[in-house]
Amino acid sequence: MSNYDNIRLEKGLYASGNFTKALESLDPTENYKGTSLESLDAYQRQLKRFGIKVGGTSSDIVDKFFKSSDSAVLFPEYVSRAVKQGLEQSDILPGIVATTTSIDGLDYRSITSIPSEEEKELKIVKEGAFIPETNIRTKECLVKLKKRGRSLVASYEAIRFQRLDLFTVTLRQIGAYIGRTLLKDAIDVLVNGDGSGNAAENIAAETPGTLEYADLIGFWNSFDPYELNTIVASPEVMAEMLNMEQFRDAAAGLNFHGKGNMITPLGAKLLKSNAVAEGTLVGLDKTAALEMVKAGDVMTEYDKLIDRQLERAVISCTTGFNKIFDGASKVLTV
Repeated sequence: MSNYDNIRLEKGLYASGNFTKALESLDPTENYKGTSLESLDAYQRQLKRFGIKVGGTSSDIVDKFFKSSDSAVLFPEYVSRAVKQGLEQSDILPGIVATTTSIDGLDYRSITSIPSEEEKELKIVKEGAFIPETNIRTKECLVKLKKRGRSLVASYEAIRFQRLDLFTVTLRQIGAYIGRTLLKDAIDVLVNGDGSGNAAENIAAETPGTLEYADLIGFWNSFDPYELNTIVASPEVMAEMLNMEQFRDAAAGLNFHGKGNMITPLGAKLLKSNAVAEGTLVGLDKTAALEMVKAGDVMTEYDKLIDRQLERAVISCTTGFNKIFDGASKVLTV
């Protein structure tokens, strides 16, 4: 039975940390299967209820959210969603993170397994013989979680008549700023370790100051038994790779110039980022190198956004990173 028109909206729905989930418990999407609303989630149905259009050339003005006390409760979730859009659009973290763990607190201790070369081999086990063991234990140090965010400062009078589509662009930029900072944190852990004495092995190019194809071959070969499937390079190192004769054949050039798709050295996905130090590139096995730990999702100070109609509100997320297997990431210094 659909009842999205009759739900009483209040600030308490944000207390759980997930406004949409709280709405879904009151107005399950499964009740709308086979109807014109089945493609909308509980929050989007509330936007429809109050006739608020947040995107497109005919988007409403910010003031539309504050026409009633109920519709005003929807505004912080709109802000969070717009910020998350910007974070996801500019984010290359999914390309280097093996798994993401969500926690409810601020303390998190991950697990580790450091097998010897002998333990990595699955040897034949004779009948009745001892089966080799792989030890998994918790790490001694906690994952360091950092709160990253931006303060949104604006008076209601300054933005009340602005179109939501334009305001969304500004909020996406805040998300992009957060995403770039999180990437710096992730690269730092890949290179310097997570505090457990597990900094990445640093391999130097044969000729200092020059990146050659032989350096990439040696770098790729050093990953056994892991697989070098992702490379994050600083801009100038990226340019050196793209100018290598081995990556300038007709097929590769057509793909890069025509579609903007980066050439993949030795089958690895190639990513560019200023978070990587000049003259270096970080190689990793994306499936085994990095864990992302999140204490909740993107958070907004909903009280200030609803009661004080903006003024100043903090948009933030609390995140940390943990190295899973030490040998799954390495650094090549030119």
